[in-house]
Amino acid sequence: MKKTVLTAALAAVCVCAGAQTVERLDSVVVSSSRAGSKTPVTHSDVGQDALRASNPMNSLPMTLNLLPSVVTYNEGGTGLGNSAMTVRGSKGSQVNVTLNGITLNDAESQEVFWVNIPALTALLSSVQVQRGLGTSANGAGAFGASINMSTAFVAPDPSFRWDVSAGSYNTFLTTVSATSGLQPSGLYFNLAYSAGTTDGYIRNAGVGSASLFAVAGWLKGRNSLRLTYLMGNQRSGMTWDGISPEMYAVDRRYNGAGEYVDDAGKTCYYPNQTDNYAQHHVQLNYTRRLTDRLTWANTADYTRGDGYDEYYKTGRKFAEFGYPFSDVDGVKKSDMIYRKKMDNNLYVFQSDLRYRSSFLNLDGGVNLSRYEGGHWGEMLWARLLGAAYDYASMNRDFTWYRNTGLKQEVNTYLRAEYQPLPWLTAYADLQYRHIGYDFVGADDKASDKPIDYHQKWNFFNPRAGVTAVFGAHKLFVSAAVGHREPGRSDIKENIKGEMIPIKPESMLDIEAGYAFSGSHFSGSANVYLMEYDDMLLETGRLSSSGYAIKENVGRGWRRGVELAAAWTPASWARIDGNLTLSTNKLRAFTAYVENWVDGGYNEELYENTTMLLSPSVIGMGRLCLSPFRGFWNPLTLTLSGKYVGRQYWDNTQNADRCIPAFFVSDLSLSHSVPLSFGTLDVSFHVNNLFDREYYAYAWVYRAWDGSDYLEAGLYPQATRNLMLKVSLSF
Repeated sequence: MKKTVLTAALAAVCVCAGAQTVERLDSVVVSSSRAGSKTPVTHSDVGQDALRASNPMNSLPMTLNLLPSVVTYNEGGTGLGNSAMTVRGSKGSQVNVTLNGITLNDAESQEVFWVNIPALTALLSSVQVQRGLGTSANGAGAFGASINMSTAFVAPDPSFRWDVSAGSYNTFLTTVSATSGLQPSGLYFNLAYSAGTTDGYIRNAGVGSASLFAVAGWLKGRNSLRLTYLMGNQRSGMTWDGISPEMYAVDRRYNGAGEYVDDAGKTCYYPNQTDNYAQHHVQLNYTRRLTDRLTWANTADYTRGDGYDEYYKTGRKFAEFGYPFSDVDGVKKSDMIYRKKMDNNLYVFQSDLRYRSSFLNLDGGVNLSRYEGGHWGEMLWARLLGAAYDYASMNRDFTWYRNTGLKQEVNTYLRAEYQPLPWLTAYADLQYRHIGYDFVGADDKASDKPIDYHQKWNFFNPRAGVTAVFGAHKLFVSAAVGHREPGRSDIKENIKGEMIPIKPESMLDIEAGYAFSGSHFSGSANVYLMEYDDMLLETGRLSSSGYAIKENVGRGWRRGVELAAAWTPASWARIDGNLTLSTNKLRAFTAYVENWVDGGYNEELYENTTMLLSPSVIGMGRLCLSPFRGFWNPLTLTLSGKYVGRQYWDNTQNADRCIPAFFVSDLSLSHSVPLSFGTLDVSFHVNNLFDREYYAYAWVYRAWDGSDYLEAGLYPQATRNLMLKVSLSF
């Protein structure tokens, strides 16, 4: 199930930016995960103007696509729906995502499913993407990158904004927001509602989503108190299987999810083959400036989530579900409709202290969390049992699987930036994580081994570095150690497989960089060495359920150089570009190919093989022009292009199993019209300007049946498509 626990710690949300005191109080929570201008951490910042100017069809990963070392894709082919991103080849479960200092990663899967966070860019004031281990953060440890988001500040005066967008594939989006501004009593209120629908590019990629966001706060003197509520609800078609290479060549918009043949022999598609998830968040934050240099922030949070996937499957055996009957009138297989359901509760308390002086910045804090997750299955219909069968009673008396997870964590950190000389800053960052994970119950096939897993981990993650600034020039060097525990699926599939012990992963990250900032030109160069031990990778072995097992693979590395530059030759023109050149290798890797003839696995040994889905070249260029005057000022034209080099489907570096390199361009036009009572903004976006046909992600399964057998899923991205956005604000 595509799901997330969007930890509802929307701390410090929507407070007044007009008063310097408010902004400083809010920044305490955000600073727990942010890198400053002198922190020796490789990062990129995206401001509010850039976020709001992005294509409204794009989820946040797609909005960040032009940043260095970032590669994105969308399962449905557009920007809405299930989107994902990698940073330096590190996948979503290795990227720590925080909103105002609080992690959003699901405690069990360690993923963030962006489809559950609609219209997020409309609420954000800035995003910082840290590459590498970055700064210490709460929740899932960063193991390749961090995305740190902060919410938009409320203006000192009342305001209203209405965004309406429409475009290709019957896409329609609207967001309405209003704020009271800061009242003389210190009270303020903020309310936002968003809704979006799209058919998506491939069949069954439709999405319907809505969110409600509300804040009531009080700010007076040295105190800030606020209550936040966030509701998110989404229904999206299943798209995660991808499309086979054979079908991709015939119909790249095909999606086989829910396909069946009816009694008349006609091919049909089950209309409710969907992923459904709803979440409710309640959070209370209190921040107090104890002295002019010392500030204390506390956040208490509760998140409730529940949802289900619904499937139509053909020819499934009753025995797979462990029902009291194994056949109906001697027939053992039937078409079935069933749901895989889940619910979860998350409790979080976080407390942070921040000290600031002219030569020392000191941050420290503690985060306590408890996650309770339940997973079970329900049968809705079986063709052989008929519609009149009492499925409700059967589900009440019997579920073919039910398991629960309990994950508890204590996370503490202490971070200091000390400036012994005006040009030199020393940095130290110490993080300790204690994690307890208990996982019990049966998984989704009757033949599966019962799961009874209890594990505790203790991780110490130190970081250190120095930054030197000489006028417009900055140099830095840093070293960091990180650890990452296995996720839920890593554990349960391993238990159902050959019980090969799995260990946490570890990484040493060494970074060195140079940056120059001038009046018309800025540039940077960064070298990184990310050295892995005990990486958890899919090797080809399968569990009893037929799912891929991950195993620890010894040494691996991601090493590369990142270049970025921006040139402003005139006040009306700007050119940006970045380029990443890297090598992403496993020292030794054994691939296991299931042998259908003799049983067991065929083993294939590879040395210095390239990691899957890790391109060696990633680059982008962007041209932004605002040359017009008079009524058309500011009319802005932006042309951008993104290049992603070859990516292998698996870790065998086989040229026949790779995503070809692709280059995609986008174009946008935007114009702002001042009105007597406010501002009217209009923007027009063309995605995939040159109508390229490409796919951006893939998976593969291999077997031996006397010859090579292969199944694969490709994820085609939309051809040329259009979006129009109109915004009214006052």
